[in-house]
Amino acid sequence: MSFNHCGRSGLKLPAISLGLWHNFGGVDPYETGRRIVRRAFDAGITHFDLANNYGPPGGSAEINFGRMLATDFKSLRDEMIISTKAGYYMWPGPYGDGGSRKYLISSLDKSLQRMGLDYVDIFYHHRFDQDTPLEETMMALDHIVRQGKALYVGLSNYSAEQTEEAVAILRKLGTPCLIHQPRYSMLDRHVEESLLDVLDKHGIGCIAYSPLAQGMLTDRYLKGIPEDSRAGKSTGFLKKEDIKPDILQRILKLNDVARERGQSLAQMAIVWLLKDPRVTSVLVGASSIQQLENNLQALDHKHFEQAELDKINQLLN
Repeated sequence: MSFNHCGRSGLKLPAISLGLWHNFGGVDPYETGRRIVRRAFDAGITHFDLANNYGPPGGSAEINFGRMLATDFKSLRDEMIISTKAGYYMWPGPYGDGGSRKYLISSLDKSLQRMGLDYVDIFYHHRFDQDTPLEETMMALDHIVRQGKALYVGLSNYSAEQTEEAVAILRKLGTPCLIHQPRYSMLDRHVEESLLDVLDKHGIGCIAYSPLAQGMLTDRYLKGIPEDSRAGKSTGFLKKEDIKPDILQRILKLNDVARERGQSLAQMAIVWLLKDPRVTSVLVGASSIQQLENNLQALDHKHFEQAELDKINQLLN
């Protein structure tokens, strides 16, 4: 495993991190998730990314991960980077959603209880909340660090303009923004318009989530939609109707490029993101050890010839 500095900070993250958004909730087999997490750590993945609402049901991914920490990683806490988030709907009533100080601090307290931790390494505000003053949200993040409940803070799903404003507030408070977690893949390149430039200017790391477009940039959908895939499950975020004919044709052609490189489509999609030095880490999910191993092998062939990049850009455009 290779490690990259997170922006201009002293913290290093593995080139590939493991996200527990899917496949680690209460509806999933616990022992399968446990084996995946253990194998990931053995392979050099030290960063594990969660959120308060990961599951389903919400909170169950943190509960399951907390069980793993207690049974398998009790003596290894200092060798792990653990992150969680709050910002989306988590519990009913006026205090279980958004960006208020009340919600963020209460949510992190609950996350720490579920995982059995005294602190997380990174705490993110999961999304911009237009109904809460940005100063209030950033002051809550600053307070959380000063309480010792998080070592660093980050942002997720903020636009370039929102990030600029939030970063300026955090800097004045004395708690700099460490990292930004945007959705970024071959099929979703909106961060290239301006967000990556903003992060680079301020020395903020970038960790890309959904690098495989929730599984579309894999070989799972090349011949249809399997029942056990994300698009085939009723509980997933990816729907059958999302895999449109024109997208499928693009995926098939990208798969041909990957095969010419001697890689799987997923492997090529991961290292295509890592070719940009502004990207610190790529956040992958896994439903099996085999899938995790396939993703890790992406690092065996990171170099792109210019002709390959030109061909990929032509297909993406």
